[in-house]
Amino acid sequence: MTHAASSRLDVNTRMWLIVAGVALFGLPSLFMRLTGIHPEPLIASAIHGVGILAAAFLLSWAAETAEIDMGQGLALAIIAFIAVLPEYAVDFVLAWKAGADPEVAKEGLAIANLTGGNRLLIGIGWPVVFLIFFYRTRLKELFVDRHRALELVFLAAATMYVILIPLRDTLALTDTIVLVTMFLLYLFFISRVQSEEVDLVGPARTMGALPTWPRRIVVAVILVYAAAVIVAAAEPFADGLVETGQEFGVDEFFLIQWIAPLASESPEVLVASLLAWRGRHAAGMGALISSKVNQWTLLVGTLPIAFMLSSGDWGLTNGLPLNTVQRDELFLTAAQSAFAIVVFLNLSMSRTEALALFLLFGTQLFITYEPARVAYGVGYLILCAGLLVVRWRDVPAVVRDAVAVARGDLSEAAPPARAPESIHPAGSKPD
Repeated sequence: MTHAASSRLDVNTRMWLIVAGVALFGLPSLFMRLTGIHPEPLIASAIHGVGILAAAFLLSWAAETAEIDMGQGLALAIIAFIAVLPEYAVDFVLAWKAGADPEVAKEGLAIANLTGGNRLLIGIGWPVVFLIFFYRTRLKELFVDRHRALELVFLAAATMYVILIPLRDTLALTDTIVLVTMFLLYLFFISRVQSEEVDLVGPARTMGALPTWPRRIVVAVILVYAAAVIVAAAEPFADGLVETGQEFGVDEFFLIQWIAPLASESPEVLVASLLAWRGRHAAGMGALISSKVNQWTLLVGTLPIAFMLSSGDWGLTNGLPLNTVQRDELFLTAAQSAFAIVVFLNLSMSRTEALALFLLFGTQLFITYEPARVAYGVGYLILCAGLLVVRWRDVPAVVRDAVAVARGDLSEAAPPARAPESIHPAGSKPD
């Protein structure tokens, strides 16, 4: 065996050992969940937190490898769905409990968790990816691939629909039909994006070097294992944090809205951060945009089903009841989403815009006076309208790009609104 071949063998062996080692950190979560072991809340949160971190690493490697066979858009959409499973698990449980007990329904915990998770994703997740991008490149503007135009259009459609839901007092089965249909259409169109050459590194490169079917089997096994770890770890991780907060007398609504989503949103933010750290900044941000589409369509749309399965009260106009506080929270979350969409109308985010998303989120976090939170929502919409006036010329370009992606032919889309040489630092490669 030549020295070069021996060296390659050593590298491959080391990469597989890294994959196996990381996978081992997820086993305690699976074991504890299967055996029903419940340690002290802080210890449980620590163990399950490590499990979620391990699953995030596995997902990021599997996502990059999967791009070889299915293209970046669909690969990131699938990874986003797996990463958001904890949010589904927590919200489904809360919606089920609301259906079983009218008094629990009045507390609005399912909507609290839903809105908190969505706002955390944009208010913290997007700025974190930008911060990593800025730290690694020292550039002041992060551009995403033009394929993201399709996701922005679907996100805009979902936001325009959801922002009207607070005008009613129920999240109904009709909303399920509309929003789940949007998600299915999004998956269909994003699957038509053609696969491009992928420059893999580390464990993803080792997995990508496998023959076609072994590679696909390995990726599928890793995805299933990571999903199992996330599902096993997310709820006890969140419960441990919530129980710890309750011991210190923190309000339950606040814990469910912010502490539990902080746990359940961590897999997708970690996956995006890992991609960004490895220089795939556009892919990392694309993963978070895909997660937002996922949550704002499929997650919102399926809550009425969980509620009605528990309550047995079926009907097109029946569903999860919304009180004034819940409607206000939905409005604020939709307004934040609208502003975030307009930020990305030119398929980029600047340092100022990332800071604005973070500060607008952070400053309203601890405000419990509901009229003030509604005022924040109005403020988001005013900023959205002002930025839209400045960027109205970007709207036709984004729509043309989205239509081209949906048709599977981005060559007909509008040209990029930037000079390629200004995007990447010397010696780096574009996503």
